[in-house]
Amino acid sequence: MTLSPSIMNHMLIKKTLKRGSSHFYKNILFLAPLFVLCFFFSPKVHAQTDALDSLENIYSTAPATSPKLDILEQMAGIAFRSDLNKALIYTGRGVALADKSEDKIRQPVFYEMHGRMYANLLKLDSATHYFNKAMAGYKAIDNKRGQATTAFKLSWVSKRKGDIEAAMTSDLFALKIMEELGDKPGIASAYGRVAENLMGQRQASEALKYALKGMEVCEANNLDEELFYANRTLGDAYMFKSDYEESLTYYKKAFEIGKRLNLGEMNLADISNCLGNAYKRLGRYEEALVEYDSCLQFAQRANYPGAMAAANANLGETNLLIGNFAEALPYQLATIKMQEEDGDISNLVENYNHTATIYGKLGNYELAWDYEKRARALHDSLLSEKSDVALSELRTRYETEKNEGIIESQMLQLNQRNKVQWLTAGVAFLLAGFLFFLYRLYRIRTKNNILLKVKNAENELLLKEIHHRVKNNLEVVSSLLELQSAQIDDKGIKDAMQEGQNRVQSIGIVHQKLYMGKNLGAIEMKDYFLNLSESILDSFGADDRVTVECVMEQLDVDIDTAVPLGLIVNELLTNTLKYGFPDGRKGHVRIHLEKDMEGSLYMEVADNGIGKSEITKGTGFGSQLISLLTRQLSGSMREEIVNGTKVFFQFNLKKQYGG
Repeated sequence: MTLSPSIMNHMLIKKTLKRGSSHFYKNILFLAPLFVLCFFFSPKVHAQTDALDSLENIYSTAPATSPKLDILEQMAGIAFRSDLNKALIYTGRGVALADKSEDKIRQPVFYEMHGRMYANLLKLDSATHYFNKAMAGYKAIDNKRGQATTAFKLSWVSKRKGDIEAAMTSDLFALKIMEELGDKPGIASAYGRVAENLMGQRQASEALKYALKGMEVCEANNLDEELFYANRTLGDAYMFKSDYEESLTYYKKAFEIGKRLNLGEMNLADISNCLGNAYKRLGRYEEALVEYDSCLQFAQRANYPGAMAAANANLGETNLLIGNFAEALPYQLATIKMQEEDGDISNLVENYNHTATIYGKLGNYELAWDYEKRARALHDSLLSEKSDVALSELRTRYETEKNEGIIESQMLQLNQRNKVQWLTAGVAFLLAGFLFFLYRLYRIRTKNNILLKVKNAENELLLKEIHHRVKNNLEVVSSLLELQSAQIDDKGIKDAMQEGQNRVQSIGIVHQKLYMGKNLGAIEMKDYFLNLSESILDSFGADDRVTVECVMEQLDVDIDTAVPLGLIVNELLTNTLKYGFPDGRKGHVRIHLEKDMEGSLYMEVADNGIGKSEITKGTGFGSQLISLLTRQLSGSMREEIVNGTKVFFQFNLKKQYGG
């Protein structure tokens, strides 16, 4: 099993220093101790922990949003090398802070970083969501380099999903931008990525040509860090051409560079896996097992699911080749489970085939045939003649556009020059008249607006005070329930009191959001769901073993809709925490809410727990409440019990309000 390179594993601190943005220099005096701190800490885990603790202290005393964002970016960069989950927390804080400050420059930067963490954790849907937001943000401020780096990451996700055509489109888009900018590291990276796409479609000669182009750019411009990826890609290309000795040579060079430049345990996990592949192809199985075991250790220390899946798969395959069938099977099944759950089909055909072979050797022919059928079906869907033609057309289009672009732009410049001269005079005349009209309108409206603002301010203060008092009263009710619960020994009654307290809390958060927010008529649901989830996880003491992910855009909903939605999510999340993850089992809950053009709301709450079919406890009140609230919103509900529990809702808001 071959892994793609880690997603743009360049140092985030280095990126921050290169950016040269005005906010960075404005706060350089405050941040000076921060850079000294990061320089002196070694990459070892305990040193990184000390560095992060010290940076957290500096963050708490930072005077403004801009330096706080710089600190979070550095903290994410340090954590990225050893703990992806921790890095995800820092980038998530950066996203929230950039959104709150409406910093258009930093928002797409943190969207891109946050998506990168999700991608390395193989949460591909969440990664795509944030990469798309980053791309839109970069386009809005005309940041070409940001568009290119985000396109690289979207390509990586497409490859993990098996869509090589989409990956090639993204990489060629990024290559074109990097060539326009004269960005040599970016050009080298793009050549390597195009080579990977060509290998994915079994075009060995073309892949080697692009890999060599990438190496030439690195050597000509002394790009030390990019040489790691260039050697890695050349190793892959020679591996693809079955020249395993040459492949091993380039992989060893890449590993030496990775160690020397301290490129992190994720990169070392990837290249250890590649070394194991080369040894395996050469029949040197014991050396292959050593490298795969190193890959697994690097990946576990870095919490890197992709490399863990690859190491398990390769340990299974190598044991299969040696004849250790019983030892091979658990590795293969673990890998398939991870890939199917994460939607990662990049090497799933290979793993299905290996598992089929193992079951055959163990005499279980029924399961062997089942996995053989899975492998054939997936293989047929991924490799088709149509994909080969589409890829060729994409590369031809790129080369043609590159040559024709210069001629076309010269012709456009001549035509534009003539048009501009005629249009300028006309626009100037129209603009003068329009400005006079606007001036008169401005004078009239200014008087009216002053009176209106005074009245609105009074009404707004009154409404905020009402919501504040309602929220305080609900907190009193919640506290009374908690005090009453402390005097009760019966577990059933105690649980019911806790559930009632959570329901009150879910309504209280709505009123808190209303009096603290800018819009008194609506609730931003993503932020509301996150706050509600944190409150429920904390009440169950489950925040260290269950994660809640809100995959949705920002969406404003009126209070009459927000309260029932919050209560529904409260009931589902409470039920999942009580019954879905027994015996301290770890798990994941996904919440999604979106609104269509007709005004209908679609909501999904999914978990990867044991499934509702195994739940035998509970009074049924929660289910009745969900049903009543769904009818209140003129909605419908559907459940699906596959690898956990998924509950789907559709709410017809027009029907609810008589529209």
